[in-house]
Amino acid sequence: MHIAFLIHNAYGIGGTIRATYNLAAVLAEQHDVEITSVFRHRDVPVMDVPAKVRLNPLVDLRAASAGFEGADPRHAEPARIFPRADGRHRQYSRLTDSRIGHYLSRLEADVVVGTRPGLNTHIARQTRAAGIRVGQEHLTFSGHGFRLRHEIRHRYRLLDAITTVSESDARSYRRLHFPGVRVEAIPNSVPPVSVEPADGSGKVIIAAGRLIPLKRYDILVRAFAEVADKHPDWQLRIFGEGDTTGNEKEPLTRLISELGLCGKVHLMGKADPLEPEWVKGSIAASASDRESFGMTLVEAMRCGLPVVSTDCPVGPREIIEDGVDGCLVPTGDVGGMAAALLALVDDDRLRRRMGEAALRNAARFDPSLIAERHQDLYQDLLRRGPGRRSIGLGRRAGFRARTRAIETARTARSATRAVVSKLGAP
Repeated sequence: MHIAFLIHNAYGIGGTIRATYNLAAVLAEQHDVEITSVFRHRDVPVMDVPAKVRLNPLVDLRAASAGFEGADPRHAEPARIFPRADGRHRQYSRLTDSRIGHYLSRLEADVVVGTRPGLNTHIARQTRAAGIRVGQEHLTFSGHGFRLRHEIRHRYRLLDAITTVSESDARSYRRLHFPGVRVEAIPNSVPPVSVEPADGSGKVIIAAGRLIPLKRYDILVRAFAEVADKHPDWQLRIFGEGDTTGNEKEPLTRLISELGLCGKVHLMGKADPLEPEWVKGSIAASASDRESFGMTLVEAMRCGLPVVSTDCPVGPREIIEDGVDGCLVPTGDVGGMAAALLALVDDDRLRRRMGEAALRNAARFDPSLIAERHQDLYQDLLRRGPGRRSIGLGRRAGFRARTRAIETARTARSATRAVVSKLGAP
């Protein structure tokens, strides 16, 4: 199969980029895979592009580059196809409308995969007739605003499939009743770590993620104050930086000072890779009000750490088995978070046993297993063909023509291999 991913900006760092790279890396072992990044803002991607995967940028925003396109007058005009309700709309323009449309209308891929609502809208409207259209959702349906949910109800009917990272979110999309559109829950993948897993002896609790209000690090810091009061030799290390949605570093710094936790709670900034830092700890913690999945939770578990997390409506409860490889506590509950942390801090055996269970249970998120589920979905869709009533006769004919071309090419390749094999035989 020729599989193409369309992503906002593959040159930065983030959960969607990491998940896309992990998936593409495994698929590329058997298929022709490319990742197309709408934007390019640096010379080299922060994360290593997987071997055998092509990375193609559409709009070059490097000011010092000979191909800089930020001055193109179309870049100053608001996008018309990329939906206004998508939070990234301000970064899109008539220029991106043109570039994405040109790319999709000429792309000869078996499967085209979008990675956010705005790009899924482009794929639904502009992918050539024969391509299978898959919209990935890395956020939750309930987390989208009213206008974006309306856009999704309207545009996602033209997709062949929607994939979510949790079963709970998949149920939300199934309730929308898109005729002929497959909705599958396939979690993000996390590869095995290249360092020795934690042994439970480090007196460190670790949290990681953006320093934004949604992550509720204030609750975690207040809960840790109760831990530090009984176990002054323990530390809390928080990894991450703020972003455009808000930066909690200053408020957290003040809170740490007010609670007398200076020297015990550390705001560590960004670390990539994070695995060497995870294994220095013995417990991972998350106090988020909301998660779409919880990739850092799986990363911690793959490093052998039990996780204490708030029981968000979506995400952690599908990752953590409460009382086995971690603990789930109510959102916003400082006392509950403190009690769960103390239970693990107080009991070395329990901490090690749950850490071993976390390491064992997190193997189900291995990239090879997750990629197999995506591959099975794509192959099922290709066998079925675009089956929605809304696709029209033209698209059906296009799919049939494309399928015949694929099969002809495969037959030709098989025949060539057979001839070469025969000629090489003794």
